[in-house]
Amino acid sequence: MSNPIDKRYEFVLFFEVENGNPNGDPDAGNMPRIDPETSQGLVTDVCLKRKVRNYIDLVAADKERFDIYVRENAVLNVVNEAAYKAQGIKPETKKLPKDADQAKLITSYMCNRFYDIRAFGAVMTTEVNCGQVRGPVQFGFAKSIDSIVPQEVTITRMAVTNEKDADKERTMGRKHIIPYALYRAEGYISAPLAQRTGFAEEDLELFWQALLNMFEHDHSAARGRMSSRKLIIFEHATSLGNAPAHRLFELVTVQRKDAAKPPRAFGDYEIAINYEAKPAEVTIIEQ
Repeated sequence: MSNPIDKRYEFVLFFEVENGNPNGDPDAGNMPRIDPETSQGLVTDVCLKRKVRNYIDLVAADKERFDIYVRENAVLNVVNEAAYKAQGIKPETKKLPKDADQAKLITSYMCNRFYDIRAFGAVMTTEVNCGQVRGPVQFGFAKSIDSIVPQEVTITRMAVTNEKDADKERTMGRKHIIPYALYRAEGYISAPLAQRTGFAEEDLELFWQALLNMFEHDHSAARGRMSSRKLIIFEHATSLGNAPAHRLFELVTVQRKDAAKPPRAFGDYEIAINYEAKPAEVTIIEQ
């Protein structure tokens, strides 16, 4: 196992959606999430983490230490029990072992086995308690550069479910799309927290790979065409960092080339990085 990372990072990811719904809101009939005051589109942090998890599971499923803890239809108590069996410890309902060393062994086993626990952390205080981990990798909500105008498109269903409905007319349905939007997501990676979970250089490289490729294996009719377009990484010289995150994020600006026309492609935008204002101790990596 390689050593945990020893530098702080921030990053900005730009991704786009065309004729799709990047993150539906179940409380609003699955319409695209939207800021009601600015009409800018939103994509939640957990949505982005889900896509990273799915990509890691796809490309590293056969590797040790790259299992995924939060997956569809997972029974977490059963998964947690595996940690106790591996350490030869009998679990006590809803409690970690009273012995501090044994409790640490249980939580360390989970961090070492599951990539998403090492990266994002997890609350594992179920009936079979494996502790709580604060992960080094965190996202904010992604927000569209411009306001969005969701459209409701009517679709026709040709088939019926039951034989008794065979003579009925075709039924109609609806789906929500955004014609085009460019989203900006910002994130943080803490080296001190990585030291606690064991998030290593190998994990970090796979994370950058996931950000660039996570939409390539997540296509569906509902999401339209989604693509990662640009990743900007801020690498600090130290574990605690050399500049405030907000100051680094402000170095990255986006402008529409023609403000009179609604955006319909990535080429309608210009992304700029103010290298002159960059702190000397921070390295900028563009991908």
